[in-house]
Amino acid sequence: MKYISTRGATARKQFSEVLLMGLAPDGGLMLPEQYPQIDRATLDQWRTLSYPELAFEVMSLFATDIPADDLRDIINRTYTEEVFGTKAITPVRTLSDGIKIQALSNGPTLAFKDMAMQFLGNAFEYVLNKEGKELNILGATSGDTGSAAEYALRGKKGVNVFMLSPEGKMSAFQRAQMFSLQDANIHNIAVEGMFDDCQDIVKAVQNDAEFKAKYHIGTVNSINWGRIVAQVVYYFAGYFNATSSNDEKVSFCVPSGNFGNVCAGHIARQMGLPIHRLIVATNENDVLDEFFKTGAYRPRNSEHTHVTSSPSMDISKASNFERFVFDLMDRDADEIKTLWAEVGSGKGFNLEFVLNKVHQQYGFVSGKSTHANRLATIKQVYEQDHELIDPHTADGVKVAREVREAGETIVCLETALAAKFEATIHEAVGEVSIPRPAALEGLENLPQRVRVVPNNATAVKDIIKEALA
Repeated sequence: MKYISTRGATARKQFSEVLLMGLAPDGGLMLPEQYPQIDRATLDQWRTLSYPELAFEVMSLFATDIPADDLRDIINRTYTEEVFGTKAITPVRTLSDGIKIQALSNGPTLAFKDMAMQFLGNAFEYVLNKEGKELNILGATSGDTGSAAEYALRGKKGVNVFMLSPEGKMSAFQRAQMFSLQDANIHNIAVEGMFDDCQDIVKAVQNDAEFKAKYHIGTVNSINWGRIVAQVVYYFAGYFNATSSNDEKVSFCVPSGNFGNVCAGHIARQMGLPIHRLIVATNENDVLDEFFKTGAYRPRNSEHTHVTSSPSMDISKASNFERFVFDLMDRDADEIKTLWAEVGSGKGFNLEFVLNKVHQQYGFVSGKSTHANRLATIKQVYEQDHELIDPHTADGVKVAREVREAGETIVCLETALAAKFEATIHEAVGEVSIPRPAALEGLENLPQRVRVVPNNATAVKDIIKEALA
């Protein structure tokens, strides 16, 4: 399988090349030339597989340049009961009102990002070792990507991590998870701004071809294709766990800011997984909700991005959205260049004329949740089902309940564990005890290591140069 850029001006690449590159040289995002197609016989065969076996079957369709035995070894070392706390890896449970939740947050940082990042850490090390290369990861996080990347890559040979986060905008737990790491290859940088500012700095550095080449800059943000591939797997696993036969259809509700998680669902659906609808749940930063309701995509600047109690979705420019629009516009790279020039100028664009295609052909719908909504949902789930869900998952449950059709099976993708957002949980349900793994007790009291910088790419480049000198 070969990969192409959404902007159309990058030579076709193999999986291993795409894994290390982040943004394409032409500024676009990499995608397969075509999605592999899964027939009913294959679905029947996959239904009984363990999670690692299923991951191998799915990923081997995309990573065709990695020998099968090597890929199987990477996957078997990644998806273990020891790392994810359960043999099922992503078990599905059902709330009393019938909404299902797929547990994706049992990894080391208690967030769904671990599902892909643990694979990425092992895959990076394998490819770099094989090619005798080094890679310096530059990423941006609104809370969970950063810790997941750092825990997956800490101590890995040939890899340094430079992780940007918005100063003061994450929960105390999220900050402690990242900033308490003392590994020499981990560098935390807090930017005076919002997540979108951090993301813009990453893109600015990625687009400086000379700097990128000299310092071997790669990325683990959701623009990294390896992450998307790993996320495709759990849609298949979630479908099998939520159904008893492949005659059934399932809808997935996905809390979304950067569009990476639900983009993987779009790809699974294009491959032939029987997904009825893909439900995008946003918080007050409802740029995506506006698009799926009206066709207007109007990214906002950091001044108009709300700071909310589901901070990992405080995003107003969805990095992965370009991949979906590329498919929506029949893979017309010139059209994508035109549309993203409008995004770059601050205007955005309007695709109202294809809104019917968005809903009918691609199955997308959306909804929005506010602070009051998520508090009410957390409280209701706690009182009815005696379990605590995090604020982002609550956004998903709220929207799923709101848009559910008669007889529709909806699986909400869990975003994180409640322990990461204690202040919001206590606001919703009072001073209850919030469980957290024993290894993370007292996390907030550990010494922290972070550099605070102004909102500009030069300051970040200077830190990279200094660290790699």
